Amino acid sequence: MKNKSAQVKAWKTVQTARHPERPQFLDYANVLFDDFDVLHGDRLFGDDSAMVGGLARFEGQPVMVVGQHRGRSTRERLKYNFGMCNPEGYRKSQRLLDLAERFNLPVLTFIDTMGAYPGVGAEERGQAEAIATSLAQLSRLKVPVIATVLGEGGSGGALGIGVADRVIMLSHSIYSVISPEGCASILWKTADKAEQASDALALTADKLKKMGIVEHIVDEGEGAHLNADLVMERLRHVIKENLVELQSMDADERCEARYQRLMKFGSENPGLAS
Repeated sequence: MKNKSAQVKAWKTVQTARHPERPQFLDYANVLFDDFDVLHGDRLFGDDSAMVGGLARFEGQPVMVVGQHRGRSTRERLKYNFGMCNPEGYRKSQRLLDLAERFNLPVLTFIDTMGAYPGVGAEERGQAEAIATSLAQLSRLKVPVIATVLGEGGSGGALGIGVADRVIMLSHSIYSVISPEGCASILWKTADKAEQASDALALTADKLKKMGIVEHIVDEGEGAHLNADLVMERLRHVIKENLVELQSMDADERCEARYQRLMKFGSENPGLAS
C-alpha cells in the first residue's frame, strides 16, 4: 500500500505539472522582471520561438533571462513548438550567455519542456551537439547562474539550460531523464504503467532535493494555477536570496563550488526508500 500511495502521489504531481492553466515562463517573466527586452536568433540558422530570452531587470539589477515557453492555445503551442527546442534554440541561449559573460550579468534560466525536439531536421542540424555545447558553456560561466523548474523538466531538453549554481523547483514541478510514459514503454512495453514509472523515476521536487539535485523548493500549495501571484512572489524571494548569496562570492570560488556540486551527483546513496 505504501508503494501504491507513493505512485499515486508522484503521478498526481506529474498531472499538476502539466495542468493546462499552469503559469508558464512568459507569465512569470511579466511579473518578475522589468524592461524585458527579448532578443532573437542564433545568427546561424534562425529563431526558435520555444527558447525565449533577453535582457531584463530583476529588483532593479540587470540580468540575462532565458526560458522555455510552451504556449496555451493550439495556435500558441504551434508557435512555440510546445516548448520543445530545436538546435537553434540552444544556440540562441549560448549567444545570450556569451553576452551575459561579457557584461557581467547574472543568468536566470527557467525550465518547462517535455524535452528537446526529436525531429529529423533537428538531428540533422546538430541537436545533440547544441545541447552538449550548452552544458559545457553553463558549467564554465563566471557569472552567477540560477535555474528554476517551472513545470516539466524533461531530459536533455531541460538540462540544456539547467546547469547552474543553484536549482529551484516549484513543489509540483517534475524533473527527469525521461517522461513516465516513455519510461513505462521501455521497461514494461506499455505506457499504461506511467503511474508506476513516475514514482520509480524519483522526479518530484522533494526526492530531488533529498538527492542534492535541487537546492530549493517553492511551495505552490495545490498548484501554481490556483494562486499564481503568491507563487510568483515566493519564487521572487528565493531567487533574490540566492542571487545575493552567489554575488557575494568570488567568481573563481563560485565556479569551483559549481564544479563540486556537479561532481557529487550520484556519489552518495540518498536513501530514497526512507
